[in-house]
Amino acid sequence: MNRSRIFNCVSIVSLSTLAIFSACAAAPKEIQTEQSAAPAAKSTPGSSTIAVGHDSSGLATSPPGAVSSQGSGPVKWTPPSRWEAKPGSGMRAATYIIPPATGDSDGGECAVFENLGGSVQANVDRWIGQFEKTDGAPNQKSETISGLTVTTVAVSGTFKGGGPMMGNTSAPKSGYRLLGAIVEGPEGNVFFKLTGPAKTIAAAQDEFQAMLKSLKK
Repeated sequence: MNRSRIFNCVSIVSLSTLAIFSACAAAPKEIQTEQSAAPAAKSTPGSSTIAVGHDSSGLATSPPGAVSSQGSGPVKWTPPSRWEAKPGSGMRAATYIIPPATGDSDGGECAVFENLGGSVQANVDRWIGQFEKTDGAPNQKSETISGLTVTTVAVSGTFKGGGPMMGNTSAPKSGYRLLGAIVEGPEGNVFFKLTGPAKTIAAAQDEFQAMLKSLKK
């Protein structure tokens, strides 16, 4: 009888131990399931970013560059670097001072006018008339530069100036030369008038021609 009770007790203890052991063996399976699910829960969809100062294509944008130039209305030109530019005033769109050549006490001046009345020929005749006497016949011709009709004139002699309206108030000067150009622009004529001692103007003649060749609209 005692043996039978002992056997039953041993059987109960054995079954209990087996149950506890099975429960402990199953626990790691539940922990492993939670760890594998965690990364899936943290995953997020990707997103695109547009940086400041860029357009939607991702290419950098920059402001257009500005190009400064001298001109009168739509007519533009490039003055010689050796000439000193002065601000325009009144009817003068620009004024350039040319240094004197060796042997000349005075320098030259290139005045650029706009909004002058009269025809091209009337203004050429007026420039020629600013000389008390000329050294030979004036040289006049016309050409086309960058689609612009340009009439030029060259005259030498005793220059009495264009009067107060043109900014000239000095006495007549002998041995002077004038190189003039009238540009027929889209919005009106532009007048280039280079005057000064003959040597100074001769030294600046190629620069004057180069400035005319730079004309554009």
